[in-house]
Amino acid sequence: KRTRADGSIVYKAEIVIKKDGVIIHRESKTFDKTKLAKDWSIRREVELQNADVYAKKAYLPIGTLIDEYINLFSPEGRTKKSDLKGLRTRDICKIDVHKLTVKDLVKHIQLRNEVCKPQTAKNDLIWLSGVIQTMSGMHKLEFNMGIFDEARRILSEHGLIASSVARDRRPTKQELWELSRHFDGMNIPMLHLMWFAIYSARRQSEIMRIKWDDIRHEDRTYVVYGLKDPLKRVINKRAKMPLSAYKIIMRQPKIDERVFPYTTKTICTYFTNACRLLQIDNLHFHDLRHEATSRLFEKGLSIVDVQQITLHSSWKTLQRYCNINPGDIDI
Repeated sequence: KRTRADGSIVYKAEIVIKKDGVIIHRESKTFDKTKLAKDWSIRREVELQNADVYAKKAYLPIGTLIDEYINLFSPEGRTKKSDLKGLRTRDICKIDVHKLTVKDLVKHIQLRNEVCKPQTAKNDLIWLSGVIQTMSGMHKLEFNMGIFDEARRILSEHGLIASSVARDRRPTKQELWELSRHFDGMNIPMLHLMWFAIYSARRQSEIMRIKWDDIRHEDRTYVVYGLKDPLKRVINKRAKMPLSAYKIIMRQPKIDERVFPYTTKTICTYFTNACRLLQIDNLHFHDLRHEATSRLFEKGLSIVDVQQITLHSSWKTLQRYCNINPGDIDI
């Protein structure tokens, strides 16, 4: 029995079907008379008993859903691809998706916490829920996504998952000097690559995709391929190239359609090994993008101007890369 805002009385009939403690079906309907509500409930219950709701579901392991998702949608981004492949090897992938419970998710994350940080473990929940939600539509699974919300609540309370900590690491002048000296004279132009990253604010993968034909010399702009965007799989945009970055570009030999014809893995290996050899702690190649963005603001450029160089879509995302020391402000 329910009372409407206008004071009239209605009767709500609700049907909830549980299987192994999990809600697999829920529906309701409102009537003006209690007899109509009861009649509908009885008739609808009979209909549901003859429908697929009560039928035994064929075994469908989570691993199969992940394989289908990768084949159908070819997820962009090295991190997501790597995480999905890693997830594919875990025991949770053997579980029938129809029988997946909060307990299964919690157990999986507990095991992951033995070998990785809570921030990394949280990604497993993100990828799992994304895959199952997408493939539920493809298979008409009628899966209860609420178990992920409940698992997140439990795991967060116990510190087993956590949000990523925003990095604010910038290389010191001494570290840049040591790296420059180390890279000088190498067969691979690591010296130029490092300083191009600092002057252009480009990600490592974006630098490796820059093509000679996409550089417009009259206004020093160029096309950046494969930008990260939460709403699109792939996005390409034209960016402004600062003069210092342009000078480095023009010093490269034209031996390939790409300005820097190398792989991101090779560059990452050289940079990581250099930092280890020079005993430079906790510095990643991606931190050079933080350095670059901070330098642009230190030069006095506006948010709009900086966005034309970094291609951040909003101030919220751009702000993460702006790591300015308050003591450096001259006012």
